[in-house]
Amino acid sequence: MRKFFLFFPFVAFSILSVVLYVQIGKDANYMPSALIGQTVPEFTLVSLTDDELVSNKDLPNQPYLINFWGTWCAACHVEHPYLVQLARSGVVIVGVDYKDKKSLAEQWLNKKGDPYRYVLMDELGHFGVDMGITGAPETFVVDSQGVVVYRHQGEINAQNWPVIEGYLQ
Repeated sequence: MRKFFLFFPFVAFSILSVVLYVQIGKDANYMPSALIGQTVPEFTLVSLTDDELVSNKDLPNQPYLINFWGTWCAACHVEHPYLVQLARSGVVIVGVDYKDKKSLAEQWLNKKGDPYRYVLMDELGHFGVDMGITGAPETFVVDSQGVVVYRHQGEINAQNWPVIEGYLQ
């Protein structure tokens, strides 16, 4: 029994080494989404721009992005100019102002530009929970049939856009 305790640190180190080696090269920020291959969950949210109700039936019939953002989100400030650029190039983006105040969101869009086809208010965060988001910014690629095909956590920028764009085709 005493010999076992002498070899225990070696065995523990070996197991830990194997576990860490397997993780090398994997994206530590990647979290799979249960929605991949599923349609966008049913929702009815208020549009920021005209206070009208918007539901799934109002979403585009072409590939588009659903981008969760908030004025309180530092990474969203960094991401926003790139989203404006994408929208100008023809990318359709549905924005979801997540757990935010309407007045702050209106000021943000007036000051920084509005890249969104729709801006939906998710003040209580229920739609975000249904989509399985963990924070903002978070973006989903949805195909022309309304099926979620990709999830991106964090800001969209020139470095990661080619991967996201590949799913938008």
